[in-house]
Amino acid sequence: MSLYRIRTVSELTGVSSATLRAWERRYGVPAPSRTPSAYRLYSDEDVALIVKMRDLVKSGMAPAESARLLLSEPASAPLAAPTPGGVVADIDPFMAASDRIVEATRRFDPDALEEEVSKTLTLGTAVAIFERTIGPALREIGDLWHAGSITVAQEHLASNVLGGTLIHLLRLAQPADATRRIALACFADEDHVLGLYGVGLRFASWGFRTLMLGARTPPPAIARVVDSLQPDIVGLSVTIPPPAPRARELVDAYADACRGAAWLIGGDGAEPMRGWIEDRGGICVGRDLAGARQTIERVVAAQKRRRPQRASGKD
Repeated sequence: MSLYRIRTVSELTGVSSATLRAWERRYGVPAPSRTPSAYRLYSDEDVALIVKMRDLVKSGMAPAESARLLLSEPASAPLAAPTPGGVVADIDPFMAASDRIVEATRRFDPDALEEEVSKTLTLGTAVAIFERTIGPALREIGDLWHAGSITVAQEHLASNVLGGTLIHLLRLAQPADATRRIALACFADEDHVLGLYGVGLRFASWGFRTLMLGARTPPPAIARVVDSLQPDIVGLSVTIPPPAPRARELVDAYADACRGAAWLIGGDGAEPMRGWIEDRGGICVGRDLAGARQTIERVVAAQKRRRPQRASGKD
């Protein structure tokens, strides 16, 4: 029998972790088992029940009514309980650390939060720590805040502690002998900067040195960086796409600001702008940065080959 952690179930079903917890607390749908440390474990039957609940709610039925309908259906054959040893052995230490960070945030316990974040630094590489622990924790904390399950003070506390850790990790991960550089910045109207540090960590693992420009970086600032520092590639992040006219205006402005240098746009808000990005010669990454590596490497290599030709033309 397969058992899944709450974050995996959220990805499988498209239902946020905060909503899954709310359905369980309010309606008893589903009723996952627990590890000895009280972490939820969902079976295939639980996942199927969540999918039914999701579809009923999407069709317009109230969650309470949907739950009553599902709970009134005949129960399936009981499943054998997993052995405690097997359950513990299947727990991913990165995910367990992420859960503890979220739980410390929910308790509004800054000392526990600092301690749990410090412990993550022993788990593996900087990229793995971000992608498997800190990044998921940030997303779940954001979901909890949007759902009203935690306050803005709790969310800000977690963001500051985790953000400081990401700055530290990126500083340590910078390759000393790097021959390539990437300038990273958020869109002019974008404040969500923490995910950009994860991008920097990924590029550092590929041998790039990162120039971090941060939130709300306008096109003229990018132009200045390109002219003065000549990065091999410019990476821009956008979480929420601006309205269409503004989005098109910004894509054109950033494309011009890059002065022919390689550039990409990633983040949850990039996909609606894919056509405009690619029309202007940029790379639309979305959230799959690792999947775009081959394209990025090819474009950066081509850019490097062109640079000496531009310099010799001026002589």
